[in-house]
Amino acid sequence: AAVTAALTVAGALLGLVRDQAIAKIYGASTDSDAFLVAWTVPEMAATLLIEDAMALLLVPAFSHAIALRAAGRATALRDPVRDPVRDLVAATFPRLFAVLAAVTGLLILFAPQFVGALAPGFPDPGLAVDCTRLAALTVLTYGIAGYFSAALRAHGRFLPPAAVYIASNIGIIGTILLLDSCWGVRAAATGAAVGGLLMVLAQLPAFVREADWPPLRPRPAGRIAAPLVGFAVLAPIALFAVSRQSQVLVERFLASSLSSGAISHLNYAQKVAQMPMVLSLMFCTVTVPAVAQAVAEGDRERARRRVEKDLALAGTVVLLGTSLILGYAPQIVEVLFERGAFDPQDTATTASVMRVYAAGLIGHTLVGALGRPFFSSGRPTWYPPAAMAVGLLVTVAAGSAAVGPWGVHGIAAANAAGICVTALLLLFGLGSRIVPIEVRAIGRALGRLGLAAAAAALAGRLAAPLIADALLSLVLGALLVPAVFTLTGLAVRAPEVVHLLALTRQRIRHVR
Repeated sequence: AAVTAALTVAGALLGLVRDQAIAKIYGASTDSDAFLVAWTVPEMAATLLIEDAMALLLVPAFSHAIALRAAGRATALRDPVRDPVRDLVAATFPRLFAVLAAVTGLLILFAPQFVGALAPGFPDPGLAVDCTRLAALTVLTYGIAGYFSAALRAHGRFLPPAAVYIASNIGIIGTILLLDSCWGVRAAATGAAVGGLLMVLAQLPAFVREADWPPLRPRPAGRIAAPLVGFAVLAPIALFAVSRQSQVLVERFLASSLSSGAISHLNYAQKVAQMPMVLSLMFCTVTVPAVAQAVAEGDRERARRRVEKDLALAGTVVLLGTSLILGYAPQIVEVLFERGAFDPQDTATTASVMRVYAAGLIGHTLVGALGRPFFSSGRPTWYPPAAMAVGLLVTVAAGSAAVGPWGVHGIAAANAAGICVTALLLLFGLGSRIVPIEVRAIGRALGRLGLAAAAAALAGRLAAPLIADALLSLVLGALLVPAVFTLTGLAVRAPEVVHLLALTRQRIRHVR
């Protein structure tokens, strides 16, 4: 988790550099909005093909194949030619490649219709169409990268998958610097395609070693089995992932009718606000194989303990990040983005939207953490996509009602409301269906952590305006907010805070 979190932080920092470059060069303008309409494709591809659907489908499948490989070796009956992992790759990868290539071609062909449906009020659809066609290549590259990531995580290799966003952002930033002078914002869309290719190359050597693919020896003829991979399992996972990412589509659809820059303000606010959520889910990312194995073996108690620990740790991290955002949103945005074409008015709008987004961070984290155990068994389950669909309906209804009177702030509030509804449905549904978690105990723990976060956010909100320099204020806030969060957590006896302090002391003693 520490290695994955460190590389994720590095990738997130490069992502901020990417957003800073786009903000400095294009500001919050029609050009940046055109890129962000096209950027919807990589965002959807990353959620569907790297983070959620591909991992939820293939990590259990590869874990099962690895167990079969180990069992064959242990009994000394392993066929010297056939290998369960190689067979799984042979049964799934060619088909996946063909489907991804076809979807990429269709998206390039129908880019005008895509832009028209996503942003019907956009003032320059031609520019957005050009960017979308360039960004469409990420469907193919992200799909391959996600396949490699799932296989490597199942093998216990977390370093190459965690490095993919570093590779992607390097590709985007480098391409912008090289081609902006002649291609304008289209250089950023080209960079997305280059970054996707680098994602694949960053994992290819490790995948070849672990999966022993392509095989060096011929396999006997006959049908190759693909355990735990089929339409019945894939359909609910894909629907869950698409519905989750569709909140972004709803936001951009509603914001396209607002003034120029509205999509950009939402994007910058969301990207920064969701960083605590991304870090909080690192625990769940590395424990998915453990949960899948426990569920497959019927050890529901071990699975319950693992899921409850993941929820507690993820909740601690995301609520601490939430309190920092609520207290220091203007300073964060000013330090990160206020330069070049991004002016103080853009800072004020983005910061206020970011604070609204922060209300839904705990919901986003719980949805990300709870989705994994639902699909860890490798059996079809339609409850998560149904819960996500309900949350999406809430987002659509609330956003449609709020966009008129409150603009981008109403859209952000609708996002928070919809995802929190989904989180509650998943939390109450997991115990009765997959893993018997204790919902009341989790609720009490999150409630205590919420009190600590409220106290820390209030302290930050009061202290932030006292120092005029944004960077100095933010540095001091990064010390003040965790201190108040920890002290309040100890005062209300939040066990997660005590546990984290004990782990920290043990780690210090171990290092010494």
